[in-house]
Amino acid sequence: MGIRLAHAEDAEETWVIRNLALRHGCRDVYDADALAAFTPDVMPAGYYRAIEENPFYVMEAEGRLVATGFLDLQQQSVEAIFTLPGHEGRGYATAILTAIKQEAQRRGFPGLTLSSTPNAAGFYLRQGFTRVRDSEYFSARARRAYACVEMQWVAVGR
Repeated sequence: MGIRLAHAEDAEETWVIRNLALRHGCRDVYDADALAAFTPDVMPAGYYRAIEENPFYVMEAEGRLVATGFLDLQQQSVEAIFTLPGHEGRGYATAILTAIKQEAQRRGFPGLTLSSTPNAAGFYLRQGFTRVRDSEYFSARARRAYACVEMQWVAVGR
């Protein structure tokens, strides 16, 4: 098991993990049409930029990628922490989030924000985030709004 920075060649696999995690974890939160619109099989071309321009972490276990997540440097936010279904509860997402927090502190960020799916908000609360408000995230790709929970984390000593 190991965490590392993603490479461009990991993009397709991380996109699959994203989609499978959303389809599995959010099945009781969003309807099937909403999930299908938000998780297209074809990866958008801009997804490579996220890997190339941000600290984008992957967790390897059992000879494959099992979790992903990245620090959006421009927004100073946590983006896209996803665990492959069947691999939840093993600490992979926690390890990635810890790496993201450490990187944010190393860069001098006063804290981080994120927009969580409602089903994942409890995870982030356990990791030291606080709920700011219930909100909606508008996906231009899906052309619809999704319920979300706006959250924040304040770096230690800030």
